[in-house]
Amino acid sequence: MAKAKIFSRMNRTDQFFDIFIIVIMLVICFVTLYPVWYTVVVSFNDSQDTLYGGIFWWPRKFSLQSYQRVFMEKAVLRAFNVTFWRTLIGTTTGLFFTSMVAYAFSKKHIMGNRFYLVVGTITMFFGGGLIPYFIMLRNIGLYDRFLVYIIPALFNFYNAIIFMTFFREIPPGLEESAKIDGANDFVIFIRIVIPTSTAVLATIALFNGVYHWNDYFMGVMYISNPDLQPIQTFLYRIVAAASMSNTIVGEIPTEISASRISSESLKLATMVITTFPIVCIYPFLQRYFVKGIMIGSIKG
Repeated sequence: MAKAKIFSRMNRTDQFFDIFIIVIMLVICFVTLYPVWYTVVVSFNDSQDTLYGGIFWWPRKFSLQSYQRVFMEKAVLRAFNVTFWRTLIGTTTGLFFTSMVAYAFSKKHIMGNRFYLVVGTITMFFGGGLIPYFIMLRNIGLYDRFLVYIIPALFNFYNAIIFMTFFREIPPGLEESAKIDGANDFVIFIRIVIPTSTAVLATIALFNGVYHWNDYFMGVMYISNPDLQPIQTFLYRIVAAASMSNTIVGEIPTEISASRISSESLKLATMVITTFPIVCIYPFLQRYFVKGIMIGSIKG
């Protein structure tokens, strides 16, 4: 009987603990997801009605006004086009270049390996400053050029460290067997290392893609031609103008008509536009984060 009472108390304690954990997790989920839900709800509400407040769960007056004002002009589509090609080209080239350099760094027999690693580590903590960086980009002819989005982002040492850690785990037998067949280092990298590194490639591709899609600073600092401005820079100009008053008037970019739209609705609409593509792409890449890509790469 005594043991039965002890087990009964332990079961009740476990049940209370489980309930407590569930409640805590529900609270965390609510705190995490509700701001996203609120952003979407307000962005679809009538802009003038939003000024009265009191919107929490559903749009009180459903309207696409804020989205229409953002997409009504060709300038917005042009900015989206710049962002799309920047993200596509920048992610692809940065992924290839960083992985190729990291593959070389992962080989300890490469001359100067340690020196380059030390120099790369220093750059993670110290930089030359914004003004010298601006002067350098202008002197090499990248100022106000589309390539200013691509070339500076070709190599990222933090991503290279992730690549190196992964490449060092690749069994040497894969590369040795290829060398016996006459393959050189570049062929081994393209035909063996890259196909067996899908997981880390997907992870770094997501990092690069999110950076290129969300970055507005490069367009603000190094681009003066409005035809080369990405959507983030374009929307930044709108939000900056909207922040100066409760309504947007003629001071916003000339490509958008001066109609009264509450700054709150417009800000939240731009947030939805910004995050929607990444939210759509992320589920397709998430599965690679937990997949053991090396399982079965070498027989017995």
